[in-house]
Amino acid sequence: MPILPIRHYPDPVLHKKAEPIDIITEEIKTLAANMADTMYAAPGVGLAAPQVGVSKNLIVLDCSPKEQPELIVAINPEIIEREGECFEEEGCLSVPGFYTRITRSARVKVRYLNLEGRQVERDATGLLAIAFQHEIDHLLGILFVDYLSPLKKGIFRKKYQKIQKQQEQEL
Repeated sequence: MPILPIRHYPDPVLHKKAEPIDIITEEIKTLAANMADTMYAAPGVGLAAPQVGVSKNLIVLDCSPKEQPELIVAINPEIIEREGECFEEEGCLSVPGFYTRITRSARVKVRYLNLEGRQVERDATGLLAIAFQHEIDHLLGILFVDYLSPLKKGIFRKKYQKIQKQQEQEL
């Protein structure tokens, strides 16, 4: 499967709300497979369709050990329960090289359709809970840096410009 180009901040598609998927077509299944290959190659633990330029409600996740991959494909995912709070460092494939601590729910219950069109409800804690919240945010047009205070956003923009220049020089 082809590796898809990942869109980087501040690409406008990353701030657009994704559209629901009404029918699970072969095109959607192929997109999910390509997104999974792209996520693994990056490497990352999650990827949302807007990150590859497709404004559809589709995410792929795998927070399991590399020896035992457990790919989750979630169509039209939504968080239906939240509990607790955690404050962990996050990064994003669309904001390469930048990491910061974000407050998230410690436990979430997520409802979504799998590739067979069956509804799934899944409880998640730890990294999986954070990844679900992070990727579902992408579907809503929210990036993890949008949670930063105005002061920290200013610092982020300066830091990120330096990171981008450094990455361009390495190419």
